[in-house]
Amino acid sequence: MKRFRPLILAAAIVLAGLLAYGLWTLPKPQNADAEGFSSARVTNDIKVISRKHHSVAQPDERAAVRDYLVSRLEQLGADTVMLYRYDSLRGPQNKHVEYVFDAVNVMAQFAPASSSEDDTYLMLVAHYDSRYSQPMPKDTVWSYGAADDGYGLGVILETVSQVLKSRNDWSQGLKVLFTDAEEAGMMGMKAVAGNDPEVFGNVGLLINLEARGPWGPALLFETSPGNSKLVGLYGSAASYPVTYSLTSVVYNFMPNFTDFTVVKDEIPGMNFSTVADVNHYHTDLDNFANISERSIQHYGVQVLPVAEKYLTSAEYADKSYLASDKDLTYFTVPLFGLVTFSKTGYLIFNVAVFVLFLLLFALEGVRGRLKAAKVFRTSVAVLGAAVGVLALGELTAWICALCTGAKFKLFGVVAGIGFDNAAMIAFISVMAAVCVLVYVLGRKKAMRKVSGSMRTSAPANAALQHAYNVLYGTAVLVFVLAAVLVGTLGENLMFFIPLLCVSGAMVLYHLTSLKLWMPLAIGLVLLHAFSFLYALAMALTIGALGAVALLAFMDVMLLVPLADIYLMNMKKK
Repeated sequence: MKRFRPLILAAAIVLAGLLAYGLWTLPKPQNADAEGFSSARVTNDIKVISRKHHSVAQPDERAAVRDYLVSRLEQLGADTVMLYRYDSLRGPQNKHVEYVFDAVNVMAQFAPASSSEDDTYLMLVAHYDSRYSQPMPKDTVWSYGAADDGYGLGVILETVSQVLKSRNDWSQGLKVLFTDAEEAGMMGMKAVAGNDPEVFGNVGLLINLEARGPWGPALLFETSPGNSKLVGLYGSAASYPVTYSLTSVVYNFMPNFTDFTVVKDEIPGMNFSTVADVNHYHTDLDNFANISERSIQHYGVQVLPVAEKYLTSAEYADKSYLASDKDLTYFTVPLFGLVTFSKTGYLIFNVAVFVLFLLLFALEGVRGRLKAAKVFRTSVAVLGAAVGVLALGELTAWICALCTGAKFKLFGVVAGIGFDNAAMIAFISVMAAVCVLVYVLGRKKAMRKVSGSMRTSAPANAALQHAYNVLYGTAVLVFVLAAVLVGTLGENLMFFIPLLCVSGAMVLYHLTSLKLWMPLAIGLVLLHAFSFLYALAMALTIGALGAVALLAFMDVMLLVPLADIYLMNMKKK
């Protein structure tokens, strides 16, 4: 069995990579003849919508898109299609440039078969104006709006087409709101919310669809406050859910806004978006040629079943049903789907893992595997190296921006670097290789120190001791970071998962004498890293390379000694 350990370890690593890749490539696009949601039918709408630039600076082209959307809603059989006009709106001042424009929102209503004035409604929202990347009217680069927000418009039209098939079973009604001037400071949404609030008066659930880039999974990246029932609805209905409660925390620290921002505190809602590739975002690369049918299909297999369940379930007839004062901690696990905890439950789970780790640490000390002083020195060394990785990552990002003329933002979104993904992967790969090299050199040094011992097992024991010092020295640091983050933000997924897997594997090893727990833990940590860290990197871009590399570094410093312990032919004492 021992000779198969390298193969088992390699299999765990490869399987983790394949599962993570599957998370980012499912579901498969559906053709125009398919039953249910079809990405191909959506592309027909996007092709028309993205034919020309249609920002607030192009009223005629924007009006053409609006007319097309009105005609499509009428074709679908909307009970009413209304235009909400707002004249002489003044956009935000940007670099001393001000502009005035008119905005026209489109609102369609589909009542349930048995309609009454007290009906509750689901509202689907997307904006139909495209974006300029620089202040108007000079130095302007126009977007065709194929993804932002052609994805949202097309997905909504296809979703409406599909849910109408079960209209006789509706307990709730459906509203569609296509807003204007979102790219000019959410002016259309602000105007309707401020002047015509009755539009939202009977809305019990709002789903906003955005796009930050043309490809990747459609991420549920934000919910309204008090999301316990919202997440419950999403988790029970959506296919291929991809979401992390941490993204809402991160998003709140970023200077980004959508139409959802205007109403999220008043109406229970969900906000979806693709996040890669930011270099297409708000540029002329956001065009029909660069759309992704896989991404479009992923919107559909999440939004459509949520819409169907909400429209046909009698419990949602109470407009306030989804309102709550409780938030959940949640995250996607490939193959298993959505995992959710109450905030209290997640805290208790954390405390239990923390206690488990401390007991494990004490046990290893009693068995003579660990000495507190050496572990502490290792923790300090790992912390210093982590700070170095953070600094080098941001320095690399700054150099990439400098070489390409892109505007660098420390830990912020940086666009305009065509090789940003390759640069991030290369940096993290080199960092991981250096970590392995330093670990191996340290291992050899520890073995040389006892090479003259009369005990033949001394070098092997020294190697094992080195592995334990690095493993637990890193784990102590991860433990501290996890505890601080869960205590301050209530979110610590990036540190908690590795700590849970490694601690669990070592405890099970001591209880069962099976080393097989170790490659299982390694595979799970890598699955978490390959999926979550990649999503984080795509969302934050190369501007946050240092932060992403730091998280990857901590994982590597846990997994390398754990793998070494697994591969050693040592008998447990």
